[in-house]
This record gives sequence, structure tokens and C-alpha cells, in this order.
Amino acid sequence: MAYELKLFSGNANRALAEEIAQDLEVPVADAVVSRFSDGEVFVQVNENVRGADVFVVQPTCPPVNDNVMELLVMIDALKRASARRITAVLPYYGYGRQDRKVQPRVPITAKLVADLLEAAGVDRVLALDLHAGQIQGFFNIPVDHLFAAPVVMIDHLGKKDLRDPVIVSPDAGGVERSRAIAKRLNAGLAIIDKRRDGPNVSVMMHLIGDVEGHDVIVMDDMIDTAGTLVQAVSALAREGARRILACGVHPVLSGPAVDRIKASPIEETIVTNSIPVSAEKRSAARVTVLTVAPLLGEAIRRIHDEESVSTLFL
Repeated sequence: MAYELKLFSGNANRALAEEIAQDLEVPVADAVVSRFSDGEVFVQVNENVRGADVFVVQPTCPPVNDNVMELLVMIDALKRASARRITAVLPYYGYGRQDRKVQPRVPITAKLVADLLEAAGVDRVLALDLHAGQIQGFFNIPVDHLFAAPVVMIDHLGKKDLRDPVIVSPDAGGVERSRAIAKRLNAGLAIIDKRRDGPNVSVMMHLIGDVEGHDVIVMDDMIDTAGTLVQAVSALAREGARRILACGVHPVLSGPAVDRIKASPIEETIVTNSIPVSAEKRSAARVTVLTVAPLLGEAIRRIHDEESVSTLFL
């Protein structure tokens, strides 16, 4: 028996869900996701999902708590409507940076969010560029973890006519990601030694590697307040980098991020549409947005057809 594929979307990134639906040649299913006057989330599924294979596209981006709650309520509504299987498609996993105890008496909120999703009734998760790979282990259900940069960004960077390119990791945690991109672009590798004094606060120490006279690409998984990014760019400019580009899969761009990027020597900021970026931010911060819809759409198709997804992990 063939189970019908149903694609649902919350309010966090409806445009991405519609792109994925177009790629899969299915409509975004009909559901109402709204608020009561006191702010409570209300969801009503307006079509039959009994026995269906359901995928819910909802990045838990700012406002994070609202979008997490929206996702949980949608999952509960679908579970109670007798969906056969529910997959949470998370282009961005909010609370992903709180993945371990770095100080006494602090939570591991990335694990808490995983527990909430399972308690709501999700059967599997499709995630994009988790902040830490170990988050996959926080779930007791299957997790497919995709990476956007090798599939989406390399083609764009390959058209930039880069001279002696060097991929720069803004911290030690991103070295593996940067090394993989450097290998594919036949580029050099450099690392910024960074010490963090608190949340959203970092101090740049020194550069490991040679960037003088090179075109450099700073590669990170997300750009939040852009403090780390701009400090890295300042260090690279001091060391004589010729051109500086920045790549971040998830464009959180909170607080002073846009102003910081605007005032920096960054030539172009390359991100994906895992999180919506307003036209104002795109122009002010010289942002190029690449779509991850084909990548997520292909993963959804393979999961639905019970095919291997492993070739998409590269």
C-alpha cells in the first residue's frame, strides 16, 4: 500500500515550505496556524491525514519560543488526526548552542527540545547543519542530518573567480566543516583562535595560517550577532587578506548583526534560506541567499520512498 505524502508548514518559513512543495510537486497541505487573543497557539488541520506520511517544515528560528511551541502543537494535532508517520523538518534547530554544560548549574536545552519533540509524537527528524553533531544523539528516534555548504555553497563560490582562496574557520569547532570545503575548492585552510567570555561575546586571539594576498572565505554554521564574524574579519584584514567573503548557513542576524556587517570589509555574506531574511537586511548587509529547498525536497522524497539518504550527507 502506498502512503500519501503530506507536507505541512508553520508560520516560521512558509516561503521555504512552498519551494520544497514545488520541488516535490505536491501542495502545502491545508492547516490553520494562528493565535488566540492571549497568545496561545491554535492549530487546525483542514484535510484528512489518516494513514499519511507527514512532513512538517518549521525552523525554530526567532521568535524561537513561539516557533517551537507552534511546531509542538502542529505535531500533536497531526498525531491526534491519526497520521501514520510524522517527520519534523528543521532547517534550523533553535537552542542548538546549549548542547552541553559549560558552566555550573546551566541547562542542556538542546536535549530538552529533543525531549519535547518526542513527547509531542514526532517519529523522525530531518535537520540541516546542527550546531553540534552530538545533538543527533539527544533523540531516541531516527535523525537525518544534512549539510548545506557542500551541496549549496560550493557551486556559488566556484563562480566567484577566487585567487589563491583560503577557507577560514572562525573557531576550533568549525575546523572540520572548513576543512571539507577547502578540500572541495582546492583551497588553503586557516583557523582563528577564539576565547568566549560569555553568550554572544567573544575575543579574537590570533590567526593560525597564512592569508596575506589571498581571497578568504570565513565559513561558519550560523551568523547571529556577527560579533565572532566581524572580529575574525578584522583579524584577517590586519593580516593582509585581499578579498573577504563570509558564509553562514543560518542567517539569524539578530541584534547589531546587520550594522556590524555593513561597517566591515566583508564583500559578500552568503547564507541560505533556512531562516527568512528580509529584503532590508539583504541589501544592508550585502547578503546573498541560496535556497536549500532542492536538498530538503530530495531528502523528503527519499525518506518517503524508503530510499537511502546517506549520499546527501556529503
